Amino acid sequence: MWSKWLLSAIPSKSTFAVTGSACGRARRRDLRSSLPEAAPRTAVVAVLGNPNAGKTTLFNGLTGARQRVGNYPGVTVERVSGLLKQSGRQAELVDIPGLYSLTPISEDERVAVQALQDDKPDLVVCVLDATNLERNLFLFSQLADMGIPTLVALTMVDRLEALGEDIDLPGLSERLGVEIVPVVGHREKGLDELLTAIFRNLDTPKIPVTQEHGEVADRYAWAGEIQTTFIKRKGERLPSFTDKIDAFLTHRVFGLAFFVGVMYLVFQSIYSFATPVMEEIEESFGWLGDKISPLLEGNEALQSFVVKGLIGGVGGMVVFLPQILILFFFIAVLEGTGYLARAAFLMDKLLGWAGLNGRAFIPLLSSFACAIPGIMAARVMPDPKSRLATILVAPLMSCSARLPVYILLIGTFVEPKYGPFWAGFTLFALHFLGLLVAIPIVWFFNRTIVKGKRLPFLLELPPYQWPKWRDVWLSMWYRGRVFLKTAGTIIVAMSLVIWALGYYPRNTVAATDEQTQAERQLENSYLGRMGKTIEPVFLPAGFDWRITTGILSAFPARETIVPTLGIIFALGEDQDEESTDLRSAMDRARWPDGRPLFTPWTAIGLMVFFALCAQCMATLATVKRETNSWKWPVFMFVYMTGLAYVAAVAIHLLGQALG
Repeated sequence: MWSKWLLSAIPSKSTFAVTGSACGRARRRDLRSSLPEAAPRTAVVAVLGNPNAGKTTLFNGLTGARQRVGNYPGVTVERVSGLLKQSGRQAELVDIPGLYSLTPISEDERVAVQALQDDKPDLVVCVLDATNLERNLFLFSQLADMGIPTLVALTMVDRLEALGEDIDLPGLSERLGVEIVPVVGHREKGLDELLTAIFRNLDTPKIPVTQEHGEVADRYAWAGEIQTTFIKRKGERLPSFTDKIDAFLTHRVFGLAFFVGVMYLVFQSIYSFATPVMEEIEESFGWLGDKISPLLEGNEALQSFVVKGLIGGVGGMVVFLPQILILFFFIAVLEGTGYLARAAFLMDKLLGWAGLNGRAFIPLLSSFACAIPGIMAARVMPDPKSRLATILVAPLMSCSARLPVYILLIGTFVEPKYGPFWAGFTLFALHFLGLLVAIPIVWFFNRTIVKGKRLPFLLELPPYQWPKWRDVWLSMWYRGRVFLKTAGTIIVAMSLVIWALGYYPRNTVAATDEQTQAERQLENSYLGRMGKTIEPVFLPAGFDWRITTGILSAFPARETIVPTLGIIFALGEDQDEESTDLRSAMDRARWPDGRPLFTPWTAIGLMVFFALCAQCMATLATVKRETNSWKWPVFMFVYMTGLAYVAAVAIHLLGQALG
C-alpha cells in the first residue's frame, strides 16, 4: 500500500517520452525545463497510541499553540493537527484519536483507522506506555503488520523506575526493529530528542519487524513475552500511590461523598468566580452601546439595530464565556489529575440503569455550563446509539443561561415570602431537576427510539499526577474558541431576528412617556402579536401574553427574557435579574379581573418550564450538525417543549388545588 502511494507521486515515464533520438532527448529537456517545479509536499506524521498513554501531552508539547482543529470528512470526530519545526524544516503532526486496536468498534476507532488511510502519513509515532507495555504492544503489532514506517515514543519511564523496574531499551529497539525515544511528557523531558528523531526517521524510515500472528491471544502472548524479556523488576512491587488513593476515592460510600463535594465546589466556583467578570462584560457592552448610540441619532432603525440588536446580541453571547471557561478549566484539571475517570466510574451505576454508561458523565457535566460543548463532548460515547441518547438529554441540564431567570423569579417570589434557605433550596432543586428527569427519559429512549446493541463499558483509570498547566490552558482556549465560533454566530443571528420581530411594525400612536411608548411598541410588534396569539395555549399554565412574549423572545437565548420583561412592564430595556424595579412591577402585575399575575406557583411553573424547554436555537443547530439530520433537533424541540408545558400546567393546577 505504501509503495503504491510513493509510485503515484512519481510522474509516469510516458509523460515525457517522444523518441529515442537526440532531437527527442533535447525536446524532452526543453519540456522539463519549461514546467514549473512542484512545491515539495509537507511530510505528514501521525501520533497513535492507547488512551491515557500520554499521546495528547506529547502532541501539545511538540506543537505548542501551532494547532489546527477540523473534522474528518463525513464525521464529527475532530481532526487535530499541528506543525513541527526544526532547522528550517517542518512537518504536519496529526493527533489520531486514542484507540486500543486497529479493528474498529467505536466511531473514534473507525475514524482513527480511516485517518491512517486518508492522511497517508509518512511516519507514525507510536506512543507506548512503559508501565503497560504488554497491552500497548497489541496495537503496535497491528501497526507493524501494515508495514508503516514507525518511531516509538516510550512514555511513563519515570513511573516505571518509581515502581522499581528497569527496561532494556537497546534490546527492545532491536527486537521491534524501530528507534525508541524515552520521554517524560509532563516534565517535557525527551521532547527535543523525539523531535530530532522524527525528522531523522522521515529521512531514513524504519519498518517494524513483522511477526506471524494468528488470533488475538497470539498477539498478547507475543506482547507478554517481550515485556518479561525486556522489563526486569528490581524487587517486590509495592502498592503505588494511585492504588492507595483509589482505595478511598473509588469507595462505594466515601468515594461518592467525595465526588459530591468536588461537584459542589466546582459549581460554587463557577458562579462565584464568573459573576464579577460577567458583570464587567455586561457593563462594557452597555458602555459601548451608550457611546455608539449618539452617533446614529436621526436614524432610529439603524440605531436600534446596531445598539440593541447587534451589540446586544454579541454581548448576550460573550457574557457566558467566563462560566464556560471556568467549567472547562475544572474539567481539564480533573482530567489532568486522573480524577475525571474515577468520577465516570462512580456514575456508571446510576447511568447504567438508564442504559448509558459512565462516559456520559462528562457530556452531562459540560452541559451545566452550556449544552453546546456538552453535546459536542458526547463524541466520547463508544457507540452511535449511546451517543444519540446522550445528545437528546444533555440540554435538560440547567445551563448558565437559565440562571438569570432563576435569580429573578426566586428573588421576587420565593425569598421574600419563604426566606433564604428555601431560595437556595429552590435553586439547587432546579439544577438537580434536569438530571432527575434525564435518567428516566434516557431509560425510555433506550427501550424505544434508540434501541440497539450497546458496547461494554471499558474505562482505564490513569495514574494520579499533577495536571500539566499548559494543557489546561490550551484546553480552555480551544473550548472557548469552539463556543464562540459554533454557538456565538447562531446566537447573534437569532438575536437579530428577535430584535426585528420586536421592532416592526412601528407604533405610530405617541405615548405620554418613553417607557409607555416602549411597552406599546412591543405589544403592537410582530413579537407581541405572536405572544397574544399563543396566549390561549399557555393559559392553563397561568401565563398571559406578557409572559408568553417573554418566552418567545428567549428562544434564541434564554437570558433575553429579562430585558424583554423590562419592556413589557414599561421599565425600559436596561433591566437585569437584580433589578428591584422589575421585581416590584412583576409583583404588582394583575390579570384583568384583579388577580395577581404572578404567584409562587406561577413562578415555580415558569422556572420549571425554562428548566425543561428547548429554548436555544444554537443548541438545536449544534444537534443538527452532530447528527447530520434535522430529524433529531426537531424531535428534541417537540419532546422538551411538550414536557416543559405539561410540567408547567401540572404545577399550576397543583397550586390551584392547594390554594
